[in-house]
Amino acid sequence: MNLPDQLVYEESIHINKKPYVMIITSTETVPGKKITEILGIARGSTVRARHLGRDIFAGLKNIVGGEIHEYTHLQAQSREQSMQRMEEDAQKLGADAVVNVRMHTSMIMQGASEILVYGTAVKLG
Repeated sequence: MNLPDQLVYEESIHINKKPYVMIITSTETVPGKKITEILGIARGSTVRARHLGRDIFAGLKNIVGGEIHEYTHLQAQSREQSMQRMEEDAQKLGADAVVNVRMHTSMIMQGASEILVYGTAVKLG
């Protein structure tokens, strides 16, 4: 069974000069692989605040309508940073993969929000 690209995220990094691939998926299992051990919850988060210059432009964009690209870009960066931090946490646990990955956003204070990414770190056989 092949998963759509958006469901499985493989990140190739180098640990001790060897390529290391972490499988990150929103599903409960990894096709063709057996989960041999559950290591715990891997998590990563970031808190980002808005920028005054961007707020002025966003306010003008709000009047005429349309997508606010500056905020879209900020959120995309935040998601990627949170995913990377979750992956680093999973590596510390000795994981081969992270399954059941979820993303959550919450407002911390006026103008600042947190992106939290979490999943179950597992060993594959």
